[in-house]
Amino acid sequence: MTILTILRYPDKRLHKIAKPVTNFDDRLKKLVADMAETMYEAPGVGLAASQVDEHIQLVVIDVSETQNELQVLINPEITWASEEKILYDEGCLSVPGIYDGVERSTEVNVRALNLDGKPFELNADGLLAVCVQHELDHLKGIVFVEYLSPLKRNRIKTRMLKEERELERSSGRGNNAASQAPRRNRL
Repeated sequence: MTILTILRYPDKRLHKIAKPVTNFDDRLKKLVADMAETMYEAPGVGLAASQVDEHIQLVVIDVSETQNELQVLINPEITWASEEKILYDEGCLSVPGIYDGVERSTEVNVRALNLDGKPFELNADGLLAVCVQHELDHLKGIVFVEYLSPLKRNRIKTRMLKEERELERSSGRGNNAASQAPRRNRL
């Protein structure tokens, strides 16, 4: 397995709309395995294919404390969302070190395909519901900071660009999946 490079906000590729998955082959299985390893290593609780520059409708999620309940959602679609909302302090592997409140539905139902292309439904609440909504936003080209005020968004963009320049100067590498101290609730 391979640790993948996670795109960092404000990279324009994060705003690409993901296309449906049509091939359920070994390449897809390898991508899922690599994404899971990348998510766990970062560490985070969710990762969308868009964040690793693969613009297909695929997310991996594991909100368990033991990191042994990986969920793979292919071509996911929210079929129902509760009217009840929660303000959750979200983070993101593409926006390392930044956390802010985003309002999300407390429960969602999702229809998706598994790695074999078989349909299934997921009923999610709590952190899982928040994570599902956050990751599905990535597939639509939306990063969580876009829910924040223009002032906060601009400050975050400025900070991320500054950090990117510093990373490039100090390491010569640029994009880095684990550039901040670990905090596992990054989505």
